[in-house]
Amino acid sequence: MRYLTDRKRAHGLGAGGSGTHHHWQMMVSSILLVPLVPLFIFTLGAGIGGTFEEVQAYFSRPFPAIVMGLSLVVITLHLMNEAKVAIEDYMHGTAEKLALVAVGAFAYTLIAAGLFALVKLAL
Repeated sequence: MRYLTDRKRAHGLGAGGSGTHHHWQMMVSSILLVPLVPLFIFTLGAGIGGTFEEVQAYFSRPFPAIVMGLSLVVITLHLMNEAKVAIEDYMHGTAEKLALVAVGAFAYTLIAAGLFALVKLAL
């Protein structure tokens, strides 16, 4: 028989096994989004509205390309994690597992396609 104090029993990641990791992941992505969203809006606003050659020249510069790429990755991962939480809360069983796989696959496909389009536009 093991005699554990309440603190020893509670120490760890929690009942789900990943609550602390998810909390910190969401906190970090939220903090990153504070400067990234305004930068994204101003960068995108300054880049659109011209001819194709002007837009291509604008996004071939390092700063707009990096801001767009970082914004794409951080925003998509943040939304994916939020969708996973909603799915875990309201779905159960096989449907939950399939929905989690589908959300992850969609998010990573969206990131890959967006980065490919950005690289193709920048080069």
